[in-house]
Amino acid sequence: MAGSNDPLVITFGEMLIDFVPDTAGVSLAESRAFIKAPGGAPANVACAISKLGGNSAFVGKVGDDEFGKMLVDILNQNGVNTDGVCFDREARTALAFVTLRKDGEREFMFYRNPSADMMLKESELNIGLIKKAKIFHYGSISLISEPCRSAHLAAMKAAREAGALLSYDPNVRLPLWPSPDTARSGIKSIWFDADFIKVSDDEVNFLTQGDAEKEEVVMSLWHDKLKLLLVTDGEKGCRYFTKKFKGRVTGFSVKPVDTTGAGDSFVGSFLASVARDSSIFDKEQNLREALTFSNACGAICTTQKGAIPALPTRSEAEKFISGNKGN
Repeated sequence: MAGSNDPLVITFGEMLIDFVPDTAGVSLAESRAFIKAPGGAPANVACAISKLGGNSAFVGKVGDDEFGKMLVDILNQNGVNTDGVCFDREARTALAFVTLRKDGEREFMFYRNPSADMMLKESELNIGLIKKAKIFHYGSISLISEPCRSAHLAAMKAAREAGALLSYDPNVRLPLWPSPDTARSGIKSIWFDADFIKVSDDEVNFLTQGDAEKEEVVMSLWHDKLKLLLVTDGEKGCRYFTKKFKGRVTGFSVKPVDTTGAGDSFVGSFLASVARDSSIFDKEQNLREALTFSNACGAICTTQKGAIPALPTRSEAEKFISGNKGN
């Protein structure tokens, strides 16, 4: 895959194997077979950017095992820079068993005790690579335990000092945190560092313990350093809030097969747009166009099983939008 000339977007955090039932609507116990799919939100985002013609790198750690090597191969096949990936000789690559309900929504069961991604140390960070980022993107799973938490904070600091925009998608996974309160405080511990935050409506409900439909509830998550706060509302689309303007961009209605990776497809597409033109935070029309494109990428991703294989190319997304103009 040819390298992109776009500014670099680095994603930081976990990459793992999702085992997805071959049949929707059955519990893990009832499932007869599982499809092995690469996953982990930050890795999905990196692949989404690259598949759309952007320039991305993934920074994280996998096990020095068959699965870890497979994941790095998949990043390379998808055109993602892997110079910031290291292998752990002792801890295994993380696994997640994902149940698909009839509506394509998911439930997770994780095998991480501890997994390689949690063992990333600050001394293992490729700081030279991190300093090249125009955008540095991360989630909250890498904040749950040491040494990865310290590595995460150090990577954020290095990126910020080198002038990168900091992008945060908390990606709440409650089973991984000791308790809901720990999750809330851990996720909010880096809230005020971000330039851009994307949350789902469910995550707004969880973080605020209020109603995500209400604007004042969403705005309780706003802070003055933010250039943009985005709330995704599933197939209804998304809401955007900046210092100067706010609004809603409607989504696309599709029949979902598997919602895994839809949010990552949305975020990756949006970050690819920001990397090309960071003035979209100030130009509402440009922002709305980028969000329509992101909504399309999110919708397309739900129509196929597994996150990375379902990520669209730019031409697929443009074709989808022109075919759904009446939406």
